[in-house]
Amino acid sequence: MEHLRPVPTDAPAAGASVGPDLAGLLRAAGRGDQHAFAQLYDATCSRVVGLAVRVVRDPAQAEEVAQEAFLEIWRTASRYDPDRGSALSWLLTITHRKAVDRVRSAEASTRRDRNYHDQNQPVPHDATAEAAHASLEARRVRTALDSLTPVQREALELAYFGGYTHTEVATMLGLPVGTAKTRIRDGLIRLRDTMGVGS
Repeated sequence: MEHLRPVPTDAPAAGASVGPDLAGLLRAAGRGDQHAFAQLYDATCSRVVGLAVRVVRDPAQAEEVAQEAFLEIWRTASRYDPDRGSALSWLLTITHRKAVDRVRSAEASTRRDRNYHDQNQPVPHDATAEAAHASLEARRVRTALDSLTPVQREALELAYFGGYTHTEVATMLGLPVGTAKTRIRDGLIRLRDTMGVGS
């Protein structure tokens, strides 16, 4: 036990096996060796997916991120430079970048949806205008009702605001049904004329 220094996971094994030579597999993959790439994938997939899950917080999206990362790793394996870091850190750097890109893309999409929703919501002054319009209409109706004779207004209020039928209005006012109908009809005509509503 002369060496206490830990052996990097992608360093060549010395004596007992300490795992696959990731740097060697990566260099072979860079030369187009599909078998070496498959071994590299098997040896690192769980680490790559684990990192992606920690960043994107969604297992399904993490799987997609891992696929994108391995596709880029396969395409760019020949660019790996062992002098700039371990093979595993190179793989995880690519994975992290892909995961961050996915998060940013999702956030941008959410912002676009929120902005679209905000831009297509009625603005507060629309609600104010509607309330003002309703208030004006109510005032016009009250003014028009004031122009009716007392018997017309009484019959109309029972029929339209009270919700009673012509027969019920007639009974409540002690009138023949025909008379109640006439008062209601005449009141509606005067109401329409006062409010300037077309026939």
